[in-house]
Amino acid sequence: MNTFLDSDLELLKTKGIAVETCTEQLNRFAAGFPFLQIEKAAAINDGILKIETSHIDHYIQFWTDFLAEKKKIVKFVPASGAASRMFKNLFEFIDGESDTPVSDFEKKFFSDIEYFAFYEALNTICFHNEGRTIPQLIEAGEYKSIVRNLLEEKGLNYQNLPKGLLLFHRYPDEVRTPVQEHLAEGAAYAANNEGEVNIHFTVSTEHRKLFEQHVKEKLAILATKNNLRYHVSFSEQKPSTDTLAADADNQPFREDGKLLFRPGGHGALIENLNDINADVVFIKNIDNVTTDKLKKPTITYKRLLAGILVQTQKQIFGFLHELDNKDISDAKLEVIKQFCTSRLSIHNPAIAGYSREELIQYLHNKLNRPLRVCGMVKNEGEPGGGPYIAVNADGTASPQILESSQIDTSDPEKVELMKKATHFNPVDLVCAIKDYKEKKFDLPKYVDKNTGFISSKSKSGKELKALELPGLWNGAMSDWNTIFVDTPVETFSPVKTVNDLLRPEHQ
Repeated sequence: MNTFLDSDLELLKTKGIAVETCTEQLNRFAAGFPFLQIEKAAAINDGILKIETSHIDHYIQFWTDFLAEKKKIVKFVPASGAASRMFKNLFEFIDGESDTPVSDFEKKFFSDIEYFAFYEALNTICFHNEGRTIPQLIEAGEYKSIVRNLLEEKGLNYQNLPKGLLLFHRYPDEVRTPVQEHLAEGAAYAANNEGEVNIHFTVSTEHRKLFEQHVKEKLAILATKNNLRYHVSFSEQKPSTDTLAADADNQPFREDGKLLFRPGGHGALIENLNDINADVVFIKNIDNVTTDKLKKPTITYKRLLAGILVQTQKQIFGFLHELDNKDISDAKLEVIKQFCTSRLSIHNPAIAGYSREELIQYLHNKLNRPLRVCGMVKNEGEPGGGPYIAVNADGTASPQILESSQIDTSDPEKVELMKKATHFNPVDLVCAIKDYKEKKFDLPKYVDKNTGFISSKSKSGKELKALELPGLWNGAMSDWNTIFVDTPVETFSPVKTVNDLLRPEHQ
């Protein structure tokens, strides 16, 4: 029995969290999350749409026509991630016994250090703090001093900054952060016909002022250069999406007598997305950016995904209006049923036994949902979740983006299915979040609460259990209509480690 104290109730009220929600979370710690049932990994022509090069312009035209309708477009960028994980190898170097580079990673970092966009800033701070430049410090064998000036507060303080505010790319006349690259990229495909670009960043509370100041400093130049009006907004994960921590007995974890809450993971951002008032939303991670000279494939395929989205949405809206007419013909019902199977990859083994009325209701329910078109890249060893055809609670099967933690890897059959996966999820989404009557969907209603994740953490030397909400593009969008589209690897250029910045797409 979970008993909450009066002080607990006051804290819950402050955070906007219901007691029932906490009870549900504690029960989840005890019961765990079920594995998802997967039928197969999605593949080309079997859950993943491949658009021939000759047809790309056809779909892009749908997007161009849609922009002429004066719809609101928003680019949504999750940007609260800290940069510290980028520097894991360098932290190990600082803490290691050797004062000189030993691993291949360390050697690469120092041999190519002049090619990092932050080199000039780092060189300046090294000279200020150490009285010597980077080449002089390397000559003297003071490698760790260079790293400390990169990471620590006395230097560039990169260990405490968000990834979005690091210097990623060097140009002849400037160096750019990921934030600047997203602003530049958004101008190319998310600007409406009236010259407006709406970009929304989700940020951490501690870094919000830094983001706001950075955008304020850089935006005017970019707006003038592109002859556009930018509307940049920010939001933070809501306190109401924090999750309760539990002890080993699945009881509330307390610190100094107070309940401990933890951020609910990026799945909490479904609430932030739900606050966006837009017809179409592009979603892309903060670190997935490239330089101007290599942006063309990204821009082309973003427009392609958006064209597929709005063309599919137009078909869905037309079908929904027809389904509202109870005199709809059996032939039209068959057309709509085939659309659900072939275009949306929704399979229902029970559909043959439905009465006419049941079929109309079923088709209406399936079509009247948020829609997303997701770029999928061929798997070349990059980490990330993947596209699968999974079984839903209602017995239907449909496209889902899954993480490996959601699949029972103790089941040899499931492992074999995972081995057959040809693509992975680079987080390249275009979403339609209004229904056929121009009403905004209430997105939290489409979350599968059975797809969260429990991990082991520690606090003040004590072990605890932490609960992450269903991931934003995993369980949080589980009950959306989903289309997977094959996109080239050139559209994916993430930065997971600092040495990734030495790849051609970041030079």
